[in-house]
Amino acid sequence: MSDWVIGVVGGSGLYAIDALEGAHWIDVASPWGKPSDALLTGTIAGVKFVFLPRHGRGHPIPPGELNARANVDVLKRTGVTDIVSISAVGSLAEELPPGRFVVVDQFIDRTKGRPSTFYATGMVAHVSMADPVCPRLSELAASAARAAGADVTKGATYLAMEGPQFSTRAESNLYRQWGAHVIGMTAMPEAKLAREAELPYALVAMVTDYDCWREGEDHVDVATVVARLDSNAATARALVFELAKLLPPRRPASPIDTNLDFALITAPDARDKGLLAKLDAVAGRVLK
Repeated sequence: MSDWVIGVVGGSGLYAIDALEGAHWIDVASPWGKPSDALLTGTIAGVKFVFLPRHGRGHPIPPGELNARANVDVLKRTGVTDIVSISAVGSLAEELPPGRFVVVDQFIDRTKGRPSTFYATGMVAHVSMADPVCPRLSELAASAARAAGADVTKGATYLAMEGPQFSTRAESNLYRQWGAHVIGMTAMPEAKLAREAELPYALVAMVTDYDCWREGEDHVDVATVVARLDSNAATARALVFELAKLLPPRRPASPIDTNLDFALITAPDARDKGLLAKLDAVAGRVLK
């Protein structure tokens, strides 16, 4: 059995992974509240995978109500070593048409009101987000997407908006001026929390439509998005299968594995014991 344990967070249209051997659902409790759903675990090519449907099976949870802290926490508790996020996005760039798979390397966070950190009064930590994804995992995910038959673009900036409404045309054009390439509602604070939990993170974005900036383009609607999701979903599932085959037999250490070594700032005698108890999974390595 490989020492990789890959957590897959499936966005809109991806609610299960058909290729899992020995697949079974498990419920994992979190001190951060209720995660989006149970976890589907199993193996592919000798690699353990843990799948979490981000919006829950049947898509009952809107973007702004996702409990990203609980989601990341339960993945960490089940031994996940790396997270691959698969998300639906709109395109802010002419060269990224519907159907394209985009491996993101940067984010602009425009969300609001979502708990975005595990740390608070009684345990303060500051992690770097300069390079918010794992380059090694992102490269593997891009190669897996190509092997699955996807048209892939590697390297793009994801604008995370609050939602659930789609953008106005003015906003869409503004985000293009900022240098954003794709737009979605779920990658933040997910990527930040993964970094705080010392989990290397990669995001594969599936383009469903052009956002409303494009002259002559119809406004974004759910029917268009769902139709494209259906056609992308099979490729996304194949991507996961191909990723399992591409992973090296042994997982080499990542600098993100020890990300918290120099991030904690609160003195030991000033730390809140209740908060430390909640951090047992995401930061237990450095709090022992």
